[in-house]
Amino acid sequence: MQHDKVLILDFGSQYTQLIARRVRELNIYSEIRPFNKIPTDIESYKAVILSGSPNSVRGADALHPELGEIRTKKPMLAVCYGAQYLAHFSGGEVAPSSTREYGRANLSYIKENEVFFENISKGSQVWMSHSDTIKSLPTNGVLIASTTDVANAAYKIEGEETYAIQFHPEVYHSTDGKQLLENFLVKIADLKQDWTPDSFVEETVEAIQAKVGSDKVVLGLSGGVDSTVAAVLLNKAIGENLYCIFVNNGLLRKNEFESVLKQYEGMGLNVKGVDASKRFLDALEGIEDPELKRKAIGNSFIEVFDDEAHKLTDVKWLAQGTIYPDVIESVSATGGPSATIKSHHNVGGLPDFMKLKIVEPLRAIFKDEVRRVGATLGIDPELLGRHPFPGPGLGIRILGDITAEKVRILQEVDAIFINGLKEWGLYDKVWQAGAMLLPVNSVGVMGDERTYEKCVALRAVESTDGMTADWVNLPYAFLQKTSNDIINKVKGVNRVVYDISSKPPATIEWE
Repeated sequence: MQHDKVLILDFGSQYTQLIARRVRELNIYSEIRPFNKIPTDIESYKAVILSGSPNSVRGADALHPELGEIRTKKPMLAVCYGAQYLAHFSGGEVAPSSTREYGRANLSYIKENEVFFENISKGSQVWMSHSDTIKSLPTNGVLIASTTDVANAAYKIEGEETYAIQFHPEVYHSTDGKQLLENFLVKIADLKQDWTPDSFVEETVEAIQAKVGSDKVVLGLSGGVDSTVAAVLLNKAIGENLYCIFVNNGLLRKNEFESVLKQYEGMGLNVKGVDASKRFLDALEGIEDPELKRKAIGNSFIEVFDDEAHKLTDVKWLAQGTIYPDVIESVSATGGPSATIKSHHNVGGLPDFMKLKIVEPLRAIFKDEVRRVGATLGIDPELLGRHPFPGPGLGIRILGDITAEKVRILQEVDAIFINGLKEWGLYDKVWQAGAMLLPVNSVGVMGDERTYEKCVALRAVESTDGMTADWVNLPYAFLQKTSNDIINKVKGVNRVVYDISSKPPATIEWE
């Protein structure tokens, strides 16, 4: 089945992924590409959206897209930087804003009988985020909406299906943003809304069967949502030709190796559990640098996985749970190298010497879509609702060197925290939670004795995709009980703190 597609040209906005996700929530397929890497098959896209940008159209570093094959030929929506770009370079004027144009605003004027604003009323809240503003519209520009402070909040180009807005419909704070996107994509651009989890499953299974045929495939399971959904999809496509390996690196949560293997029972998957705890801990001995720890864990995983894969005969494919953000984050909006914040334990797959071809059934979808696909496949909601857990596991939640004793301490602390969230009905209100073992001891008193023991930090954040995150305001009563339980029940810990940092500037993990 051929789906209508939307092309999103990325100018480096922090909100670009949100645009893609909002479009997909309308059951319309969307793809993100850097503004200067327009696909050669542009004719296969039915509409184009230009994203925002941290750059200014007035600056020497203004980003210039080649719109010759798009403008007037396809419906186009220009958001923020895109709207200013069309104005500035098509006969209008963009200047520094004299008033603050960031945050909530309300539409004070909407042009009557304008399809673009159908079912959206005057007073609707929108989200602004720009320092420049459009002073005059481009040639043939027609004003269609204003706010109190932004006269030219939205316009269209007469004689074209080109629309432009200075606010961000993709963010939560634009209350009718989804309606506006639907008006543009469905009522103006005439796209079909048939991109659904059911259609994804059906088409992906067919694609896997066509690609893999009767070959054998090996997949490294982590117990997380992505690899589990990938495994069930592959199993639906090729059945017994899928071989799953679940490696215990000694850095999993308390009892996780056994509990995850048990979860996979009854799912019809061919899973082998491999306990390689000692091998990983030996490889990590004495290493304190976070990047070196990640590399040691990644290299050990490759060695263990290679050993196990060699026990199988005629395996030709390696399956990975790569998802869409992994793909698009590898290319920056300007086409240059992206900054490395931290190494990812499985980016790039396994080394060339394994001679395996790659199959990635989830590489076209976001995390929330992975969960919806998993629900369509009938996967247990409890498994689909699991918080994200880093590939290197507790190895990057133990700051400094790693020992078996430190792993034991953190596993006990983590179990109390996570189980407490579940018991208090807080687990599903949190996107990700965990505990960090800090490389400091602090003075304490237990009974009449002085102690000098470890400090742990608890972390709980809310997010949609992990790109940005806010700390969760957990109830004081919960934090008090959790702290008491940890200090009283975990030997070696005498102090508990709660991390109230947001991302950015902090990251979710500490290493």
